[in-house]
Amino acid sequence: MTSAGSEALATRLRAAGCVFAEDEAGLLVDSGATGDALEALVRRRVAGEPLETVLGWVEFAGMRLTVRPGVFVPRRRTELLARVAASRCAPGSVFLELCCGVAPVGALVHAGEVHLADLDPAALACARVNAPDAHVHLSDLYAALPADLRGRVDVVAANAPYVPSDAIALMPPEARDHERRMALDGGPDGVDLHRRIAAGARDWLAPAGVLVIETSPHQAPLTVAAMSDAGLATEVVVDDSVAGCVVVGLG
Repeated sequence: MTSAGSEALATRLRAAGCVFAEDEAGLLVDSGATGDALEALVRRRVAGEPLETVLGWVEFAGMRLTVRPGVFVPRRRTELLARVAASRCAPGSVFLELCCGVAPVGALVHAGEVHLADLDPAALACARVNAPDAHVHLSDLYAALPADLRGRVDVVAANAPYVPSDAIALMPPEARDHERRMALDGGPDGVDLHRRIAAGARDWLAPAGVLVIETSPHQAPLTVAAMSDAGLATEVVVDDSVAGCVVVGLG
């Protein structure tokens, strides 16, 4: 595509409300699509679909993860969750990512066993691509996990939905209109899933096992309380550079 064509594409994207129109135009052109195929991608983006699912990938912690329409697109803030979880894993560790989505954490950690669980088959299809050596489970949290995992998981990590139900309407259209509600809705105060995860964690964690949950700075006290109620000692870790916040629970 000529520079004039790229600028015209950026102008269309800017008119549709894309803040980084020039960068997005470059990525769409670099996708290799041309002619009608490129036009189809542009129309999807102009209609409000997230750029990442239009392209088919998202950059995360230096990796390109596969994403498909309708799935939850990993945010940069989840890089903190991935780093903390990875730092707790040894080569022989057993790792479990709950509410894994496309498996941004599972794709990053190095462990002896990696298990991924989610309720969304479309997200799990992406997870299988992003973490091809992992064991993948269609499961509501711990419900359908194999029984032989009980008591031997060294690290459980979760970016469970933590948007309060009433706040979903305030989210950017790319999220509220293109990601499944079950990937966003954390209940009235956003911490319903955190409570469920914490309450069940000790049955699955190995001795000295660790639970790591992404939350927001505002909701961190509620996530801490959920872990404390489950008998876990807690630590809050914040990284302002990625706007990340996680709570670590120690058995």
